Amino acid sequence: MKIILLSFLLFLKYNLYSSELIDLIGNDKYYRTTKGDETLIDIARANNLAFPEILSANSKLNDPWVLDAEVTMLLPTRHLLPNTKREGIVVNKGDLRLYYYSRDNKIYSFPIGIGRGDWETPIGKARITGKKKNPYWTVPKSILEEEPHWPKVVKPGPENPLGSRAIYLSMPGYLLHGTNKPWGVGMKVSHGCIRLYPEDIETLYDLVNHGEKVEIIDQPVKSGWFGGVLYLEVHSMHPYGLEDKQIIESNLRLLPQATQSLQILQTFYCRC
Repeated sequence: MKIILLSFLLFLKYNLYSSELIDLIGNDKYYRTTKGDETLIDIARANNLAFPEILSANSKLNDPWVLDAEVTMLLPTRHLLPNTKREGIVVNKGDLRLYYYSRDNKIYSFPIGIGRGDWETPIGKARITGKKKNPYWTVPKSILEEEPHWPKVVKPGPENPLGSRAIYLSMPGYLLHGTNKPWGVGMKVSHGCIRLYPEDIETLYDLVNHGEKVEIIDQPVKSGWFGGVLYLEVHSMHPYGLEDKQIIESNLRLLPQATQSLQILQTFYCRC
């Protein structure tokens, strides 16, 4: 679930203020379905979102595969930037998005899919060690043991889960890649790697260079400034995207992280 709050009461508690710093990118917009054969996956993909993001922003939607015609929905295309150094690639597991800070001061953001509970995508720092178009996939032994139907090496093509592009990291066994299952973007369904929509991995592939920094973080709670106003953004997975036997947890569990996020901002601005 994604929540952006105007936190006026928090101004008073933490004495936070800003007139210049901008931490919020994008603009929310609305979409109205026009035909009955659209899916939420189609709409999300066309608007640089993952379908669970749209489900979380629209409580009346509950099935990404079946939509009624003439339905108006909010597309949550505004995003607070993660609280970390704005350099190279930042992968935020907390909001299931990748941010790329280019050397010409442009900011790109893409929805991602990451590792499921028993194949957790690790946090940490790395660098890009290589890039490959139409990559072969050498299936790890651990995956072959779980899914023995795979050959030892998967050739490029529609059956290759790496898609058309792969970006290799100094973090052994983990990479950024495309996908042949776009519905998995915005969910925790991979074996640990970070997947993007086919068109997004192609864009990112052309933007990044060998040796660029990559940081993987986990910030489900973000806070930041826009136009002198403080925003708080909170994320949890929509029930549709939960793994088997995973229970729905209250967002109240994230309250300590929200408090910590605001305290970090307070410390930063007090030093300025």
